[in-house]
Amino acid sequence: MAERFDVIVVGAGPAGNAAAYTLATAGLDVLQIERGEYPGAKNVQGAILYSDALEDIIPDFRDDAPLERHVVEQRMWMLDQRAHVATHYRCEPEPDEAPNRYTIIRAQFDKWFHRKVKEAGALVICETTVTDLIKDGDRVVGVRTDREGGEVRADAVILAEGVNGLVAQRAGLAKPLKPEHAALAVKEMHFLPSDVIEQRFNIGEEDGVVIEVAGSVTEGMLGTGFIYTNRESLSVGLGCLVSDFQASGVKPYDLLERFKRHPSIRGLVAGGEVKEYAAHLIPEGGYKAMPKVFGDGWLIAGDTGQFVNSLHREGSNLAMTTGRMAAQTLIELREENKPFTAANLARYRKALDGSYVMKDLKKYRHLPEILHRNKQFVTAYPRLLAGAADTWFRVDGVDKRSKQRQILRSFRQTRSLPGLIGDAFKLMRAVR
Repeated sequence: MAERFDVIVVGAGPAGNAAAYTLATAGLDVLQIERGEYPGAKNVQGAILYSDALEDIIPDFRDDAPLERHVVEQRMWMLDQRAHVATHYRCEPEPDEAPNRYTIIRAQFDKWFHRKVKEAGALVICETTVTDLIKDGDRVVGVRTDREGGEVRADAVILAEGVNGLVAQRAGLAKPLKPEHAALAVKEMHFLPSDVIEQRFNIGEEDGVVIEVAGSVTEGMLGTGFIYTNRESLSVGLGCLVSDFQASGVKPYDLLERFKRHPSIRGLVAGGEVKEYAAHLIPEGGYKAMPKVFGDGWLIAGDTGQFVNSLHREGSNLAMTTGRMAAQTLIELREENKPFTAANLARYRKALDGSYVMKDLKKYRHLPEILHRNKQFVTAYPRLLAGAADTWFRVDGVDKRSKQRQILRSFRQTRSLPGLIGDAFKLMRAVR
């Protein structure tokens, strides 16, 4: 292991890979450190890849990236105990139009991205844990690892270590993760023949569907369920706030089992062979929970910085974008022959503020707090919507005006008129 590098990148997820690749292609001497046996070793689950963020880093990624299906349909379901109310959007790209979203298997994708990082010239060291940062006063000048003689120096360190951010915490750069600022997600891979998947979801050989679910399946906790279609498997999962799991005592795996037994879900996963199971944390604190993301000799990217848009379920694109922007900040300063001081690295935060990343996070900055205090959005309203649909579409000799009154009465009895108005204002404030 060399004694000194231009930049050390901690972590080999989407943010770390984006940063290391961008730096290496610009000619900087880069060391990337990953604690797993190999990049992606900790990931078995499927995920969504947003192509725009990766195109900014590797424009021709479609030539050899391990992509599963391009998403042509997005379904959003609100469930009660027996039924669901749904909306969906379906649009197949034009023949000359590149798809915007793909399903992927993270373990395969991360290994591919890792190979690209190495081909770009970065040194990647796996099975190595960064235990702390080396400082000269307040300035970060390197990292300590669990290897013998494992101190490595660098002009700058990018922390892309994931949601726990243990290195950043030990160094005093971030506070411990709060239970209300993280969701625990559990996922399974259900293997099915590709033709069965295509028949069940009404899609072609290359097409994919994403289903996102809210309502009774989380049993009053804040969270969502999902199903992603891969080529020969389904990614099936569910996640809720850690604080809600703690308060309820519900076991995540039990919740996932109930989710799969719901009448709207069980037919989609029937007959699937479950071969993989994983649990992981997702940052949910948003804008208000963000730590400072730059300082003397250091930058933070990806989940470590709470860069996740929980409402739109966007994480990998924010991770890759922040990793790329952190790297570009260092590249620009090196070209200008300027040191990596906090004053100079502040341009990273300025760039973030001008990007969709911070604009979206700031737009939804009130959402986590509002939803946490108002569980009726995932309890009462899914039940009311399903009941309204059942009343309206049932043909039972009752006239439609009476049905309309019955639906309005059920809403008022459950939330009251002031409650309904208040909820509308809360929701408007959360997404304005």
